[in-house]
Amino acid sequence: MEDIIKILIKEALNVRKNSYSPYSNYAVGASILADNKKIYVGTNIENASIGGTICAERSAITSACSDGVRLIKIIVIVGGKANCEKNEMDWAFPCGICRQFLNEFSDEETTVVVAKSTEEYKIFKLNELLPSAFGPNNLK
Repeated sequence: MEDIIKILIKEALNVRKNSYSPYSNYAVGASILADNKKIYVGTNIENASIGGTICAERSAITSACSDGVRLIKIIVIVGGKANCEKNEMDWAFPCGICRQFLNEFSDEETTVVVAKSTEEYKIFKLNELLPSAFGPNNLK
């Protein structure tokens, strides 16, 4: 699993370069390994109407969903000031909306990786970041 995590971190760092973050100056990249074994990426895209902003995680998830994916195996998130160097990256944990959005397309095995680099990262299960989540199973 370590090899795929490093590949996903590189993909997230690469897509982060495409962030449109003129208001926060905080660039985030995300990459997903879906159950179809494909990788999907997304970056944050801000909007002057702050509610119209989309986070990198949701950007990647919507890309995967547009390809028919309904289950995410791993998501990697990287972030920091837009022009920061590699050693200045932050631990960019997903916001509450992204955690809930991710819950919609996850199972008990879905892994969330928050990374500063390919050498420095933290691994969680989604239920550690969103305990007692309300989701699709509650509506059955």
